[in-house]
Amino acid sequence: MKTRNLGIVAVSVLLLMSGALLFDDIKRSIFEPTPTDLEKGVSAENVSYTVEAENLSVPWDIEFLPDDDMLVTERPGYLLRIGGINDTYEVPGVQEAGEGGLLGVTLHPDFQENRYIYLYQTTETEEGLTNRVVRYRFKDNKVQEPETIIEGLPGAFYHDGGRIDFGPEGFLYVTVGDATEKQKAQDTSTLHGSILRLNPNGSVPENPFDNEIYSYGHRNSQGITWDNEGRMWSTEHGDSGTDEINIIEEGANYGWPKIEGNETRQGMKAPVKHSGFDETWAPGGVTYLEESLYFTGLRGQSLYQAELDGESIVSVKTHFRNDFGRLRDVTVGPDGRMYITTSNTDGRGAPQENDDRIISFDPAELE
Repeated sequence: MKTRNLGIVAVSVLLLMSGALLFDDIKRSIFEPTPTDLEKGVSAENVSYTVEAENLSVPWDIEFLPDDDMLVTERPGYLLRIGGINDTYEVPGVQEAGEGGLLGVTLHPDFQENRYIYLYQTTETEEGLTNRVVRYRFKDNKVQEPETIIEGLPGAFYHDGGRIDFGPEGFLYVTVGDATEKQKAQDTSTLHGSILRLNPNGSVPENPFDNEIYSYGHRNSQGITWDNEGRMWSTEHGDSGTDEINIIEEGANYGWPKIEGNETRQGMKAPVKHSGFDETWAPGGVTYLEESLYFTGLRGQSLYQAELDGESIVSVKTHFRNDFGRLRDVTVGPDGRMYITTSNTDGRGAPQENDDRIISFDPAELE
């Protein structure tokens, strides 16, 4: 794998015009001048880390391209390319409002052939805030040919969901928040508080409710991943505490707002693990690596490691507590390093110098 070295480069900015992103200068500085070598440090638990990028504006999701460059979404509506090529693409029509904006990004499983990327974005309509997933063709270093895959997803100032990813069977999964209308999370005729399953072109496969819903009864899920057995896991924001880790099953009802924590009710699934009423993770992204789930904590200001035994969680370890502030996303890069994004400029954090940042480290160093 090649080694990424951003140093500092001039950042080109592209604007979407007539269906294609064209060069234009919107005078937005992404990277401050830095020495040739990237900033390095050692955390309080003696883990060596590297700052891969800094001075970002609420980075939300990371996806690696086949050439090892990163695509990074920023909530105000920018898609960054970081690595061998450094560019910024402004995504039109994005409305940053509260927790909404430009959120998830993922690549089509056949990206090498079709060059499709998918973006989850908040927009404003006559009816108010709403969310959608748009597919683009990322070709010749341009983001072009926008095609709406699904629109009219529930949107609000809070609880916008926003994670998108392809599962091992080739379906596109989309997390949708309850958009602060919690009772609708129990109504499968609406998409509030659900995880959707779609074909790559946006059509609906054989789902359990004859619509896009794969599972429901969620409050605000912002992380999904799959383990080596093909089980789908999600992280979910609880009400006050009781943040959840769930195994997602087709057609299952995860109870919100009827149950939370250890509560049970016929026909509803309790979480595999929750944070308890006295602790808040506010979990963001999640990734699977070597029999553990790694997920970020926004309010928890930590990276958490849930050690698995099949469908059970045997322990939850805490890493980097308060070292970097609020953490939004986590993923494993093609170089085997783990990448996390801070989220200190989202209005709820205390920005440190050069925030927000993307930080990488060797997960083998975690204890």
